[in-house]
Amino acid sequence: MQRDGWDVGEGFDLNAFLAQPLVARLATSHASGPRVRPIWYQFDGMAFWWITGLWSGLEDVLQRDPRVELVVDTCDLTTGQVLQVRARGRAELRPFDAGRAQRWGEHYLGSDRNQWGRFVSSVFEDPASRFVYLRPTWLRARDLSWR
Repeated sequence: MQRDGWDVGEGFDLNAFLAQPLVARLATSHASGPRVRPIWYQFDGMAFWWITGLWSGLEDVLQRDPRVELVVDTCDLTTGQVLQVRARGRAELRPFDAGRAQRWGEHYLGSDRNQWGRFVSSVFEDPASRFVYLRPTWLRARDLSWR
């Protein structure tokens, strides 16, 4: 798959890999230095989406400096399979979308919203909830397996 600034290794199924309920690590810039935080994301084939709110402090960080990099990877020491996606660009705050949030929740927590616990109140009932959108200007996907 070739897009401007995107380099997906031969045989790497980017969409299938990113469709798994994996945790991404998001790097942002702060006055005190870089910070990395875990996020649950959705990938729509062109962009990453994740939820934020006042509880995370991320909105303020992105308003000061929207440049981010994220990493999604797996490492299976038994099989030697190591898969990695790195993506970089400018994150944008977007309005909350209940339908997108429902799909995000189902992806990580299952279809029974009664089992989502605190995520219902902290995401769906908080008027400060927002989505963050990242359409990478640079992306690299690699199979770094050693077996």
